[in-house]
Amino acid sequence: MEAIISVITAINDLVWGPPMLVAILGTGIYLQLRLKFMPVTKIVAGFVMIWRGRKAAPGAPGEITPYAALMTALAATVGTGNIAGVATAIAVGGPGALFWMWMTALVGMATKYAEVLLAVHYRETDDRGEQIGGPMYAIKNGLGRHWRWLGAAFALFGGLAGFGIGNMVQSNSIAGALDAAFGINPWVSGVAMAAFTGFVLLGGVKRIGAVAEKLVPFMCVGYVVASLIVLGLYADQIPAAFALIFESAFNPVAATGGFAGAAVMMAMRYGVARGIFSNEAGLGTAGIAQAAGQTKNPVESGLIGMMGTFIDTIVVCTMTGLVLIVTGVWSSGLKGAALSSAGFTAAFPGFGGAFLAIALAIFAFTTILGWAYYGEKCWEYLVGTAVEIPYRVLWTIFVLVGAVTQLDFVWLVADTLNAFMALPNLVSLLLLAPVVVRLTQEYWAEKASPRAQLARNAAK
Repeated sequence: MEAIISVITAINDLVWGPPMLVAILGTGIYLQLRLKFMPVTKIVAGFVMIWRGRKAAPGAPGEITPYAALMTALAATVGTGNIAGVATAIAVGGPGALFWMWMTALVGMATKYAEVLLAVHYRETDDRGEQIGGPMYAIKNGLGRHWRWLGAAFALFGGLAGFGIGNMVQSNSIAGALDAAFGINPWVSGVAMAAFTGFVLLGGVKRIGAVAEKLVPFMCVGYVVASLIVLGLYADQIPAAFALIFESAFNPVAATGGFAGAAVMMAMRYGVARGIFSNEAGLGTAGIAQAAGQTKNPVESGLIGMMGTFIDTIVVCTMTGLVLIVTGVWSSGLKGAALSSAGFTAAFPGFGGAFLAIALAIFAFTTILGWAYYGEKCWEYLVGTAVEIPYRVLWTIFVLVGAVTQLDFVWLVADTLNAFMALPNLVSLLLLAPVVVRLTQEYWAEKASPRAQLARNAAK
């Protein structure tokens, strides 16, 4: 077993090493340049689209509203990475890691925009009459039959990785957090999670979307408000915190307290890696959720989808990072969720740790729901819609197994498979970039036409 772990560890270090990070960032930069930085300049338009997306366009194909589709995607991305991942990046790379997370998010918005646009543009209707899409369909329908093996590879890696990174790892994090904060036995929390997961999955994407559009805004707003209260208590430290972030992004951080010191390369590496882990830009997963959204235009879906990266990293991850820095716990020597817990405990003695445990549990549980849908669509692509019920039963069982099992090996394997998911997606993004650019240009040209402006004025 030790030999197997060593081999997989070596593979993991290779696939998540500098070449992969350069490939993901490079693809994002390339797409930003091809799109003339449209994803960054249209952030306000993205928020407007989210607001409009609460209602579907009349007659638009799809199963859920564009807003519910975004919440489903956010359910999968806003998770342990926003709490434990950010803390680990700062604990190892220093405060400058937060700056590189921001840069990764701004670049990743172009990647996420392209992923979602292609997923919607090339989506299909399955034998139940439901809209389905994602990188595997973009590869099959956009690149042709000679590339179908690449789409199948994405689906296989995604279908397997989901049981680890999107299921067992998340339920294990929830059980651990509730046990540490409230003394709840992992078997109790595991059974409760499995029961609720099974109930939601029985309703398919419509029920997942309905739960996500209520739970995700609640958890994001609640976490941001709590973080802002902490920042208010430490308001005098905020200017110094931003100065430290920018300074340590470009200069080595000296050892202090329990912090061992970090080079600029370490800040960059951990900031980029944890940023990608958190917002999943480059993995292609968001397109699977957005393809179920009721829309007539893939560009509008892309604009909504790219805002998931903005909300996940620029908003939620920033809150975690600033709390750690202004409270001074970032240099304590702690890592992961323990470090984040120390930050909130410093601001809210007595219940800060309990609050973070609840936040982590909600974040991780929504990830289980979002990834359940991703994995189902991956297996459906490979073996057809008959997989639906067996998959949902198996997924629910694995939630319980993850809650009561030691998962170091599972985490390692799932993290490696995640990297393998990114490779087919990045290839398709680069080869289909001309399609992304063409559809984008056509959309904005039509928006700017006098006829379109008259139609919008008449609609008002």
